[in-house]
Amino acid sequence: MNKLDNGARRADGTVVALVPAAGRGVRLGEATPKAFVPVGGSPMVRLAVEGLIASGAVDRIIVMVPAEFVESAVALLPPSDSVHVVVGGAERIDSVRAGLAAAPEAAYYLVHDAARALTPPELIARVVAELRAGHLAVVPALPVADTIKSVDAAGAVTGTPDRAQLRAIQTPQGFAAGLLRSAYLAEGVHATDDAGLVELLGTQVRTIPGDPLAFKITTPLDLLLAHAVLDGADLRGAVAQ
Repeated sequence: MNKLDNGARRADGTVVALVPAAGRGVRLGEATPKAFVPVGGSPMVRLAVEGLIASGAVDRIIVMVPAEFVESAVALLPPSDSVHVVVGGAERIDSVRAGLAAAPEAAYYLVHDAARALTPPELIARVVAELRAGHLAVVPALPVADTIKSVDAAGAVTGTPDRAQLRAIQTPQGFAAGLLRSAYLAEGVHATDDAGLVELLGTQVRTIPGDPLAFKITTPLDLLLAHAVLDGADLRGAVAQ
């Protein structure tokens, strides 16, 4: 596996990956925070960080964890001068703000969910390549397979969006550093992902083809699938199709 170059900065701009790992993961039904749940013998957060390192496209990695898990995170993450652990916040947005504060030198940020632990390094490298090509905001996306319905508070269907125009968005989500900082300085705004905050600034977000292996491990079924993927190369190939 390629190792980071001891925090060396690239002449064309430092790439810093922010890894929110402070969520409690209630839906997963585990006793420990989701990022620390093992998959194939390794905690999700370690797998996610290893993927970032293996991409060869990231200069520094900031991992945001609950205060009581800082020492545990330092012990379990790959030893590298370029991997740092800071205290995250009660909400994801607070954790990302903590990561931004810990890496003010970045030219580009990647925000990558620890729960997307099996994200291929090649996908990470493609996001960075798009940023370096001049795009301000880049996200991986997959076509939506299911029919989607909008419903009202009573559960009655109010509409059926055209599935051809819908995408499921993954991470890492990449941004020019100044743009992401501006998005997080805005007051009273809410979104379900970082790209949503950037969209509120009126910036166009570019999508690139995502990867099925970048799925988010959120439920017990997701965890079972992740174990199965790591247990058999034949299943990994099937998931990637």
